[in-house]
Amino acid sequence: MAAQVLSGHEAAEAVYEEIRARLRGLSFTPSLRVIRLGEDPASVAYVRLKDKRARALGYRSQVEVYPEDLPEEALLERIAALNADEEVDGILVQLPLPPHIRTQRVLEAIHPLKDVDGFHPLNVGRLWSGGKGLFPCTPLGVVRLLKHYGVDLRGKEVVVVGRSNIVGKPLAGLLLREDATVTLAHSKTQDLPEVTRRAQVLVVAVGRPHLVRKEWVREGAIVVDVGVNRVEGRLLGDVHPEVAEVASALTPVPGGVGPMTVAMLMRNTLEAALLRRHGASG
Repeated sequence: MAAQVLSGHEAAEAVYEEIRARLRGLSFTPSLRVIRLGEDPASVAYVRLKDKRARALGYRSQVEVYPEDLPEEALLERIAALNADEEVDGILVQLPLPPHIRTQRVLEAIHPLKDVDGFHPLNVGRLWSGGKGLFPCTPLGVVRLLKHYGVDLRGKEVVVVGRSNIVGKPLAGLLLREDATVTLAHSKTQDLPEVTRRAQVLVVAVGRPHLVRKEWVREGAIVVDVGVNRVEGRLLGDVHPEVAEVASALTPVPGGVGPMTVAMLMRNTLEAALLRRHGASG
């Protein structure tokens, strides 16, 4: 069987259409501020993409670039100033940060209502308690991608491989909100292929190129590949292309989850603007 390609570009465009429609009814323009430290090529590229998309939607977007050796306290002071700035709706500090800066301290410094990455502990708690907040962009993107292609998650057996705070854990929480039956697997899971073969929907986010082979996948499963691994100048996912022989649907790498992450960042920025002003969002 030929697996259906779950295009992130197509699904992301649908998100942008919704955002543009909602923006037409607003009396203000959402504002995004992105902070980048150093000149790591991947970070430079990611930040440029986010800024370009924000500007294309008509947001007021600004990127602040600081030296890699910026002291932690100086970064925290800048975040505090942006927290207090009523003209700024969303704050994003591009990760990873240099080793001398404590990432968790930085994430906790961002005001929860401006935390468009969704990493603040208050937003994490709201995610797991069923509350309203700003949630991590890649997990949001995975769920939205599946919904775009008509995947009903209610009652489905979903296996998520990878337990990071950025993808695996928050994705499990979002899937539970959709009434999925969720297994969160990881490097210490015994007989991982046996666990993944149970999945009607399999999501892989571990950062190991081509880890998942077709023998790991249930016939007809829907497979979402979150991995992006640069190998000899090529971008490879965590799922081997041969999985298309057994899966009913599969996300490409690149062009699958990546575009959805940016789209959900744009949506989070709009949600942040609405939550700050009205305590409500759509």
